[in-house]
Amino acid sequence: MKTQELLNKLVEYSCHIFEDKLMGVYLHGSIAMGCFNPMKSDLDILVVVENAITDMQKKMFMDVAVALNDNAPAKGIEISVVRSEYCKKFVYPTPFDLHFSNMHLTWYKSNPIEYVKKMNGIDRDLAAHFVIIKNRGIVLYGKEISDVFGDIPSEAYLDSIKNDIINSEDEVIDNPTYIILNLCRVLAYMQDGLVLSKKEGGEWGIKNIHSKYHGLIKEALICYTSDQNMILNHSIAVEYCRHMKNKIGL
Repeated sequence: MKTQELLNKLVEYSCHIFEDKLMGVYLHGSIAMGCFNPMKSDLDILVVVENAITDMQKKMFMDVAVALNDNAPAKGIEISVVRSEYCKKFVYPTPFDLHFSNMHLTWYKSNPIEYVKKMNGIDRDLAAHFVIIKNRGIVLYGKEISDVFGDIPSEAYLDSIKNDIINSEDEVIDNPTYIILNLCRVLAYMQDGLVLSKKEGGEWGIKNIHSKYHGLIKEALICYTSDQNMILNHSIAVEYCRHMKNKIGL
């Protein structure tokens, strides 16, 4: 299934399931920022609803999400369902009513009733998602972004993106491309106030980070935009993570 067809179906089913509670469906992440790689990127989607949704609606929506996920790019779909009140008057960490990604696929398939009951709470990542939506997001359906999303304090966004790289020395071994480029974009925000994609973060890093790490960042960029996987020098990668975390203040 082509990506646009998948997104159209998601919107169609969202309208059917949530009816007049649906305020909008918004695309963020790499596909909204112009660096989507179907071999390595997921589809990042935020669904905004007015008021709480029922467990039956959650179950119906999850069945759709799982079915569409089977036809999605390799990394799958990542979706959060959030109430409009938390979008307009931002709360941090941000409450969500439902979440789905490939990581949770086994749980849902093995016990969908438990999943629907328990998959809600608060998520620090939503602050970063909201900022991306406000800066670069795409409206798939519903109200304009400026009508739905209020201001997100810079300290909330910064805490959100810092939280994503707190364990970078450990995570860079298994997920080097993501961690290497993500550290660049966190520092770019801290130093220059820039909200960047991972690709843009890497390009910023080559211009602004010590030259001894340029080869590492360039290789991460090549792998991010192709089907290649990184052949990692573990000691240099860990040294880079420590260097970047020191610059970031972690």
